Amino acid sequence: MATSLERSVRGWLDHLRVERGASPHTLRAYERDLRRYAEHLAGRGIDSATAVSEADITDFLATLREGDTTHQPLAASSAARTMVAVRGFHKFLTMEGDAADDVAAAVSPPKPPQRLPKAIPLEDVERLLAAASVGDTPKSLRDRALLELLYGIGARVTEAVSLDVDDVEFESATVRVLGKGSKERILPLGRYAAEALTAYLTRARAAFATKGTGTPALFLNQRGGRLSRQSAWNVIQAAAERADLSGHLSPHTLRHSFATHLLDGGADVRVVQELLGHASVTTTQIYTMVTVQQLREVFASTHPRAH
Repeated sequence: MATSLERSVRGWLDHLRVERGASPHTLRAYERDLRRYAEHLAGRGIDSATAVSEADITDFLATLREGDTTHQPLAASSAARTMVAVRGFHKFLTMEGDAADDVAAAVSPPKPPQRLPKAIPLEDVERLLAAASVGDTPKSLRDRALLELLYGIGARVTEAVSLDVDDVEFESATVRVLGKGSKERILPLGRYAAEALTAYLTRARAAFATKGTGTPALFLNQRGGRLSRQSAWNVIQAAAERADLSGHLSPHTLRHSFATHLLDGGADVRVVQELLGHASVTTTQIYTMVTVQQLREVFASTHPRAH
């Protein structure tokens, strides 16, 4: 015979299926997570959701992370997913009036460890750019200009392929970029990116444009239309392969490298924030972790008392 807790779990899952239209995959995942939760509570002599305390939920979270005799420890991301189910279950009971308080509300899911952005050394950037411009074809001139711009201004790939020709001001050496939330920012255009863009615009863009119906887009594809995000990814993948660069490189790799190299050179984090178009300096500060890690490595390998 089902316990009171098991009936409550079934009621929440039915609510998700009927009222919220949850997918079968989501329902199976929640059912699996809550089955483990119910087993944990049963081991503590709890068979009713109304008998659960905040301490019981905190203990369950600790068990998820540490593992037990029948379960391996879960990574922070997996434990967080399980806690989403637990928190949703208790919130539902409170809203339905089946529990006086939401005992899970104050138990925060674990945060996955912050991953450092992928950045590549300057010499690898130079190899990548050189590999993009093999030959003197319209495609190679376009690809070099695209990658020089991605690295030169730290643009997101969507921002780069959304640029129109008029967004580039060579006289003032600036680029007008429309970022997230339709926020506009004016970015300085360095000499290398300017030269690559000039070569593309004067010697290559027309070859693409004649095949299309006319578009103000800066970067064009083989049919004369605006270059897509996927095509931009393909450009950097092909260049990375020709440059024999190991690891997964993407257009975002150049954005990460742009920010990291600026900070390595002494740029203030708030300046880098403005250049990247981050709403909060906290988002940008993850790049400072990269440079601190580099300092640690240099210290560890060179200081006589590091070991």
